[in-house]
Amino acid sequence: MKAECKHPTGLLQPIMIPECKWKVIYMDFITGFPRTLRHHVSIMVVVEKLGKVAHFIAVKSTNLASEVAHIFIREIVRLHGVPNKIILDRDAKFTSRFWTELVWGQN
Repeated sequence: MKAECKHPTGLLQPIMIPECKWKVIYMDFITGFPRTLRHHVSIMVVVEKLGKVAHFIAVKSTNLASEVAHIFIREIVRLHGVPNKIILDRDAKFTSRFWTELVWGQN
C-alpha cells in the first residue's frame, strides 16, 4: 500500500452564476499548433460564463503576461468591457503580472 504524500484537498468552491453577460469569464491557452506566418503557435481562449460565447485569439507562446494583458484589452475589453472576475488556471506569477498590467498598465 502506497502512502499519500499530498495534503488533503479542500472543498470545491462553487462559482456563482453571473447576472450579466461578460462579467465572469474563463481564460485558457491551447498550445502546440503549427507556426503561422506571424509566428503564432498558441490560441488564447476566452469564454463568457453565462452565455458560453467564446473568443479565440492567436498568440505567441513567448508572450509575457504584460503582452497577454495588452492583447486581452485590445480584443476583449474593447468589445465587452472589463469583467468582474477572470478565472485563469495559470501560475501565480503569471496571474499576478497579468492583473497588474491589466489594472495599472505598468510595464
